[in-house]
Amino acid sequence: MSVVAGTAGVQLAHMLRYLRHGTLRLLKNLGIFDGVKNSRWRRQRLLIICYHGIALEDEHEWRPPLYMHAQLFEQRLQLLRDGKYTVLPLAEAIERLYRGDLPPRSVAITFDDGTYDFYAQAHPRLKEYGLPATVYQTTYYCDFNYPVFHLICSYMLWKRRGQVLRAGENAGIPQVLDLRSAAGQSSALDHLLTFARQERLSEEGKNNLAARLALVLGLDYPELVRKRVLQLMRPDEIAQLAREGVDFQLHTHRHRTPLEENLFLREIRDNRRKLLEMAANSVITHFCYPSGVYRFEFLPWLKKEGVVSATTCESGLASPYDSALLLPRLVDTSSHTPLEFESWLSGVGAFTSRRRRSKLPLPPTQLIEIADSS
Repeated sequence: MSVVAGTAGVQLAHMLRYLRHGTLRLLKNLGIFDGVKNSRWRRQRLLIICYHGIALEDEHEWRPPLYMHAQLFEQRLQLLRDGKYTVLPLAEAIERLYRGDLPPRSVAITFDDGTYDFYAQAHPRLKEYGLPATVYQTTYYCDFNYPVFHLICSYMLWKRRGQVLRAGENAGIPQVLDLRSAAGQSSALDHLLTFARQERLSEEGKNNLAARLALVLGLDYPELVRKRVLQLMRPDEIAQLAREGVDFQLHTHRHRTPLEENLFLREIRDNRRKLLEMAANSVITHFCYPSGVYRFEFLPWLKKEGVVSATTCESGLASPYDSALLLPRLVDTSSHTPLEFESWLSGVGAFTSRRRRSKLPLPPTQLIEIADSS
């Protein structure tokens, strides 16, 4: 029964998306896209676009909600150019949003996390198109020449999807790796993470465990490390990009938001300190909630640290009526068709999206994790 229900749910989702896409095409053909994007309503709003990664290899197939093929990203930039959208630096865009003097069709581009693929894939293309961008940079892994442990393990397990492998007696690795399903891959990953946590492995120890996993899986781990797959940018790379005009802002040091004020503030302060070491002379007053997770009580803590804006992963165009510490964004993913992306640029997407935004901050007891589902 559950399988049937699941299949029906998938079919319904496909049907709804097909109908939505047809509606968008009709609206564009009727000139509604142009009407909205040139309207006074759109001029009073800012579209903040969120990206995570531009694939170096096949990461866009592994996690389509996070990674995008470089060619698709370039198509997005071309749509911005063709539509004559005004791409502003984030700080200027937010200041002008609340001052009420945004230029027509205003957009800001942001990247979360600051992985190496921004340096190798995104920045050269942004530079070619002459577009500014902000990187919300988490900083802990910048000091290690290793991939992020849980991500690289997940990626490597996915690379061997559909197989059943035997690891034998290999500390930290399940003796049998049944990777024929997403559930099996997730179970193997949980085993690895639990072992690393229980053994209190150092980053070097985690990296060694990932290397042993790669041997079991028959993957070339040194080559993955050499290609910088799922690694953060290093301090010298961040310094170089900052000199070239890339804006680096807060995303916490360890990509987490503790629920205790002193620990939360430590994340912000450690993050800012590291960024100032790497991107000297930067003004670091903007923040992005890791994974889009926020709580009501975070807001006064951010104000205490001099943070003037904070972005979520909640879909929408930012308006002057939004709290500056709960700004919505469009999380652009591989699943968005060019027509859907264009609908958001114009502003039409805000009316046709299934996601409805909260108008008020959530009560202190409610923790939310918001992901784009449009």
